[in-house]
Amino acid sequence: MLEKKHLEYREDIRDFCLKQIEPLAKTLDEEQRFLHEHIKPLTDKGLFSVFIPEEYGGKPIDTISYAIAVEECSRVCGSTGITVAAHNSLGTFPVLAFGNDEQKKRFLPRAAKGELLAFGLSEPDAGSDAGGTRTYAKKIDKGWEVNGSKCWITSATTAFATICTAKTTEDAKDRRITTLLLEKDFDGYSVGKKENKIGLRGSDTAFLHFDDVNVPDENLLGKEGEGFKQMLITLDGGRISIGAMALGLGQGALDVALKYATDRHQFGKPIIANQAIQHKLADMSMELEAARLLIYDCAARKDAKQNYTRYSAICKLYASEVGRRCAEHAIEILGSVGILTGKYTAERIWRDVKLCEIGEGTSEVQRLVIARELLKELEASK
Repeated sequence: MLEKKHLEYREDIRDFCLKQIEPLAKTLDEEQRFLHEHIKPLTDKGLFSVFIPEEYGGKPIDTISYAIAVEECSRVCGSTGITVAAHNSLGTFPVLAFGNDEQKKRFLPRAAKGELLAFGLSEPDAGSDAGGTRTYAKKIDKGWEVNGSKCWITSATTAFATICTAKTTEDAKDRRITTLLLEKDFDGYSVGKKENKIGLRGSDTAFLHFDDVNVPDENLLGKEGEGFKQMLITLDGGRISIGAMALGLGQGALDVALKYATDRHQFGKPIIANQAIQHKLADMSMELEAARLLIYDCAARKDAKQNYTRYSAICKLYASEVGRRCAEHAIEILGSVGILTGKYTAERIWRDVKLCEIGEGTSEVQRLVIARELLKELEASK
């Protein structure tokens, strides 16, 4: 059961999203352009500083509230949901968790003001296998010289800096990676062409290229060789937000399907009177509530500083597959108009939600994580 503060927060965020985010969602998708108009309202609402302490200009909230915020944003606009999720979970969190005081003072106030931070882990030859990173940081006097490329980077074009992983040894068998803070105005830092995606088309996704980028020592995040561990910790939290994003998209699918089923008449009665339609709606509602409980439970574990690795994989895996099923059911309930662009949101939700089964670890990777954690728990109990 959510606390009163969470219920009130949901009402507030829901009202905000309906007034500020939803009116432009269709246009962003159709024109495939970044949500510049949403940045100031989201910043003023504190949705770009949910983890940032007040001393750095943030408006911190607990993880359950954060999940609710991502859920409600995604319920009306998946592109907004993923932009909020990536900035907070993947951009600001590593600086807060692993950065020193100087780095926090430099990067967090800008992030709290709505300047976006990106997360550079994936590469053309290192997706699920993050340990296979090929971006290389060579030690030079007072810093590092970075060469390589990152792909599928959310907010790549707009971000003022990127949390970037790189190898710091030429030994091919040494899979240790290191994390560096690469700033957009560094010489040799360039952004590739914006990707043409089937979904989340209002989100900025592109390659990043680093050509002899000189990164000062003060931009080393944590210690050399700690990057892989840092990324695993970061992704654990990020999976909560992707689960919340999928949940919001799935809820949006139920919203449009339920309204259509009550408005659409066939054979002299609304189609919701048909048992087959009722069953689809019931399944959508049931699975969404189950996903919601999993996500909130995981968020509570994170706030309680418990180990939540298995639970984050579970909620991300389940919610993403539920979100996709709900989108499919919504299209089936809408019938022919369900596959039309523009008038109804079902097809946009279906295109948007697929990313949730891929990004921040595919569904197959989540199953591997869950199984691995089960084995760890079994060994610990012996």
